[in-house]
Amino acid sequence: MKWLYRLLSLLVAFFFLAPIVWMMVVSVKKEGMKIVSLIDWFTPPYSFAVYDEILSTTKLTNWTLNSFMIAVCVTILTVAIAALAGFALSKLPFRYRSFIFFFILAGLLVPGEATIIPLYQVAKDMGILNSYQGLILPMLASPVAVIVLKSFFDGIPKDLLESVQIDGGGVWRIFWSIVLPLTRPALASILILTFIGSWNNFLWPFLSVTDDNLFTLPMGIPTLMNQYSEDYVKPMVINTVASLPILLLFVIFERQIVKGVSLSGIKG
Repeated sequence: MKWLYRLLSLLVAFFFLAPIVWMMVVSVKKEGMKIVSLIDWFTPPYSFAVYDEILSTTKLTNWTLNSFMIAVCVTILTVAIAALAGFALSKLPFRYRSFIFFFILAGLLVPGEATIIPLYQVAKDMGILNSYQGLILPMLASPVAVIVLKSFFDGIPKDLLESVQIDGGGVWRIFWSIVLPLTRPALASILILTFIGSWNNFLWPFLSVTDDNLFTLPMGIPTLMNQYSEDYVKPMVINTVASLPILLLFVIFERQIVKGVSLSGIKG
């Protein structure tokens, strides 16, 4: 039966990978080549001339840097805030702790689209529209991250933390030296998912930014696609440039993602 499972796994992997491979191969084809059959997509000659043209004549590089910088800032700040909040809700006794937890939990019941108008009004009153602050700050609240990290923190034995306190360790040392290393798989999962969510975010940047120098990839790509509607190579180059960071991120952190998801499944 093992060979059957492996065969099915290979088939599933092929169906998922085939579009990605096709996109990358087409992106290095020459413009205007005649395509008669399927095999023509994968046969030489190949060229990176279209990459040079796209990167030099459009703002794709600038939009990629914007997306990367915003995604990194949102990811780091979101995880830091969620980790501190989850630790406080899990391990620090204070009044109304249960109420605050259920209040955060209730945030999962509200769709993001329902908060767009008040969020836009707050950003307008603060004067952060059309700015990097306006693209980053409204995206930092993540009820899912707080709840997931709190559930992991709940699994850390109290005896372990009390032993650190007996040795003279304070709250910050417990959080930084004990709690965070033990929840590394969960942190890795939250980091990756938050980065991907920020990288693919379209609605909020679309509403809060009008300056094309501040565009992110999800905003900028449609404007380029309209120019190359009758071409295959240029859209594939644009999509390849936009997809490569996420693909590399998954390849590098694959073990942490899978481990984090599996552990959260066991705990939940």
